[in-house]
Parts: sequence; C-alpha cells; structure tokens
Amino acid sequence: MKKERFSLFKDIFFALKILMQSSPMFIIGGILTMTAFFFFRNYIQEVLFLKKLLEIITGGGTFRQFVILLLIFCVAGLLAKAVDCIGDYFSHVCSRKVYKKLNERILKKASEVDVECYENPEFYDKYQRATEIITNGIYFNFQYHICSMVSGIVSGVFLVIYISSVDPRLLLILLSVIAIIAIKGIKAKIEYNKDKEMTVHKRHKAYVQRVVFLRDYSKDMRTSGIYNVMNKRFNEAIDANRKLIKKYGKGLAAFEITAGIVAEAFPIIATYAYGAYRFIVKKNLKIADFSVLMTAIGNIRNVIVSISTDITELQKNAVYFRNLRDFFNYENHTVNGTREADEIKSIEFKNVSFTYPGAEKPSLKNVSFEIKGNETVAIVGKNGAGKSTFVKLLLRFYDPNEGEIFYNGINIKEYDIVSLRERIGTVFQDYKVFALTVNENVLCRECETEEDRILSEKALKASGAYAKIRTLPQGAETQLTREFDKNGTGLSGGEAQKVAAARMFAHSFDMAVLDEPSSALDPIAEYKMYESLIEATKDKMVIYISHRLSSAVLSDKVFVFDNGEIVENGTHNELMTQNGIYANMFTLQASNYKDSGEEEAI
Repeated sequence: MKKERFSLFKDIFFALKILMQSSPMFIIGGILTMTAFFFFRNYIQEVLFLKKLLEIITGGGTFRQFVILLLIFCVAGLLAKAVDCIGDYFSHVCSRKVYKKLNERILKKASEVDVECYENPEFYDKYQRATEIITNGIYFNFQYHICSMVSGIVSGVFLVIYISSVDPRLLLILLSVIAIIAIKGIKAKIEYNKDKEMTVHKRHKAYVQRVVFLRDYSKDMRTSGIYNVMNKRFNEAIDANRKLIKKYGKGLAAFEITAGIVAEAFPIIATYAYGAYRFIVKKNLKIADFSVLMTAIGNIRNVIVSISTDITELQKNAVYFRNLRDFFNYENHTVNGTREADEIKSIEFKNVSFTYPGAEKPSLKNVSFEIKGNETVAIVGKNGAGKSTFVKLLLRFYDPNEGEIFYNGINIKEYDIVSLRERIGTVFQDYKVFALTVNENVLCRECETEEDRILSEKALKASGAYAKIRTLPQGAETQLTREFDKNGTGLSGGEAQKVAAARMFAHSFDMAVLDEPSSALDPIAEYKMYESLIEATKDKMVIYISHRLSSAVLSDKVFVFDNGEIVENGTHNELMTQNGIYANMFTLQASNYKDSGEEEAI
C-alpha cells in the first residue's frame, strides 16, 4: 500500500514537473485564478459578508455601515473577477504552449525508439495511453484538478476556522464527508482497471477507423471482402468495451450511491439537527451564526467533496502520466556509440545470427562476408530469405543476437548511430511518400533557396521522376496526396517509388543500400534507374538487395540468401556456371522478360 502511495505521489510530482517545464504559468496562474474565485465565493461572499450583514440587521446597525460593507464586498468581488479573467487568459495561452511542448517531446521520443517497438503490442498500448494525455486533454484535466484542490484547501482552512469558532464539535460531522476521499479512491482504481482493459480494444477500433480513410487501403477495401472482416473487428472491439463497461458498471454505481449518501445526505441532516437543537432548545446560538453556519457547513461539504473528486481525478490522471514517464524513460536496446563514423572503407559481417523478438525461426543464421572499397554487391534471394534483415542490422535498427558487424574494422556498436546512418544512402522496398510537396519529399526539408530547387531537380532527374513531376500543375511544389490540398496529386506506385529514390540522390553518402529499389517499376524504368544509380554511385560502395536479378549483372559480387543463410556467392558469371539456385532464378526471370519482349532491360 505504501509503495502504491509513493508511486502515486511520484506520478503526480512528475506531472507537475513536466507541466511546469512546458509552461510555469499554466499551473501557477491556474492556482491563483481558482483560489481567488473559490475563496471569494465560499468564504468572503457566502460566510464573511453574510455574517456581517446579518449582524448589522439583527444588531440594529446603520445604513452607513451597510453601505461601507457593500463597497468593501464590491471591491473584493471586482479584484477576484479581475484575477479570474487574467488567469483564464493565461491558462488559455499557456495550455497551447503545454500542448505544443508535450507533443514535440512525445513525437521526438517516438522517432528515436527502437524499430522493434513498432512490433511490440505492449509498447503500442503504453504509447497509446501516453498520447491520450494530449488527444484526450488529460494534461488540462490534471491542471484543473490540481489547481482546484489547492484552492479548495485554502477555502476549507478558513471555513474550518470559522466553524471551530462557533462550535468545534460540528467538525465531527465533517468526518463522514472526509470518508468520501477513501470511497472515491477505490472507485478511481476500478475506473483505471476498466480503462486499462479497454485500451487494446480502443486500439483495434482506432486502427479500423484510420485504415478505412487511408488512400493506400482504399482499392483493396472496395474490391475485396476485407471491409467485412475489418467491420467485424470494429464491432467486436465496441462489444468488448461495452461488456467491460457493464462488468465494472454495477460496482462503480454502488460506490457512487454510497458516496452520495455519505457526502450529501448525512452532513446536511446532522448539521440542521444540531444547529436547531442549539438555537431552539439550548438558545445559545445567535440567529446570524445559525444562518451562516448552515451555509459554511454546506460550503465546506462541497469543498471536501470537490477535493475528493480532485484527488480521484488526479489518481486517474497520474496513471496516464506514469505511462508517459515510462515512455520517456524507455531505453533503447540499441545503445548508441560515441565514435564518429568516417568514410566507409569496409563492411564485414562475422558469424551474425538474428531472430526477431517473438519469432521462432531466425532470420539470419551464422552469416559472414566482407565488402571492401568501392565494390558493388548484390544480395539476392527469394522473399523472406533474410535480405531486408541484413539492411536493418547494418543501419542498427536492430543488433545481432550473435556475431559482430564491423565498420572499417571496428565494431559497429561503437559508432554514433546518426553519423553512421548519414554515411549510408538508402532506398527501402516499403517506400513512403508524405503529404508534403515534391521538393520537401526529396530534400527532407523545406525548399527555400534556388540551390535547394536545383538540387531537388537533379535528384528527380537521376531517379527518373522528373518527366512526371514537371507535368504537375505546380511542378515540384505540388503537394503529394490530396489529404490537405485539393489541388494535390496522387502518384502511381512506380512514380512514387522514383520520388522516394530521389531522396538518396539529393544527399551525400559513402555507401548506397538499395532494398528492392525498383519493386514498383517496369523492367525498362528499372534499367534506366540502375543506369542513374551507376552514374551517381561511382567510386562508392553499393549494395543492391533484390529478388529481381537486374542488379546482379552490374555487381562485382553476388551473395545468394536462402532461409537466412548465404548459400552461394561469386560473380554473376561464376554463379551461372555453377548452375545452382542463382542460375535457376536468373534463367527463369530472363525467360519471363524474353516472353514479354523486354529482354533488353535485363
């Protein structure tokens, strides 16, 4: 229990810390605003002013005294309102700063975590709950309740002082109200467990909602029965959450009813009964104190109930911030090195084996080879042979389970990952274009100068995309996709892949790694792209990864992967004379091209 309380305080402290870092006035301004408002209403207006007013009326006070009291009350009210308005303004401005800062930190962290995290459902659930701090306004809810609690405590202290001055025994009645804090604490735990169990179903529902609207899936949705499957998953997620709501609903309702009786009915009845007894039977309670006492007890009851609600909400919110803290504190398994990567002279895999997390079969098994100087290498094999896994290890998306990878004779783990990746130009088989302009897609930054425009144009020409791009309404300033611009354009798979390939041509690199760089291209376009690649990669190390063998003919070495192992290696001519797997693959592909009249492209 103590451990849980410590964890709760730790979570709340973290939430306060991160919000204060984002915008100090978000918390401070909120506390000042709410304290001014609630203190004025709960104590000055409904207790102090009312008591003085009744004393003037019942004690035969003068109209002058009444006017002075009214003026003081008005000045206090105006000051409270002024603080409230200023505080609201600062809260609105600061909330946008907090939203921006938290978003930036979450997005930055998401871009830095290990690639394997994207294949881990547990991580995704935690990431989902962390992002709900932004998407569901949890941070704003936390700020409201922490400020409400502080302002309630300030008001409550003055109300307790007043009630004690009238009759300290009345404070015993408030013990029942304080019990509401424990009741709502239990209720908060139940609600968190409910929300936690609902997370995975919410993700399923959100996935279906997202996919239905994505262009990449639109054709398959309309030409197959997959929509019915997705719709079934969507309804199953809703039904599952409905069952969870029903499962927890009765317990939550019972706690709510109990809380209402303890916090609402009992304190009011007990206070009226005791006050009436002193006023009517004992006759030792002034009418002013009796009237104000009823209001004060009601107000402090409201304050305690409000504080208990604040504590309950803070408990719930703190869990989301705990997820955020765990997310921020996540340490990559791929540990960054400190050595700055210099010009590539050699790459060596030595007895490398690797199995994806959760997988039963290894994707690479005891792989060893070396690439030197300006060699051009082709890594070929069937789909699933382990070719793309090689790229992920080379770029340190993952680290080998066994064996070592050497960069210029030094273990690749010793290098700074960013500097390492900057030395390697890449084109991936699962290429993506973004809802940005063509120039921004190519340069990976804003196109601001004439030099930037020229660089983008050269890259587009090298990839073979320029002929298409120049026909667009705004040329390379045309927005890709129509998601945010009705005048944007959609590209075919081949044209989109050329734009993705242009990114490599727009950046300097020592080694080019081309993972199925022409998977969406026809053989003629593929051949032309390889011509551009040969020109752009003179005096550079090049690694082609493909199940199509056009690149193998152009390479100094060919490594044939099968079931995660290198089963053949040598030059194109050497492998053809061996009459093995490679020769069989090449002969089959060549005959296909010949049959389609495109043999010159290979």
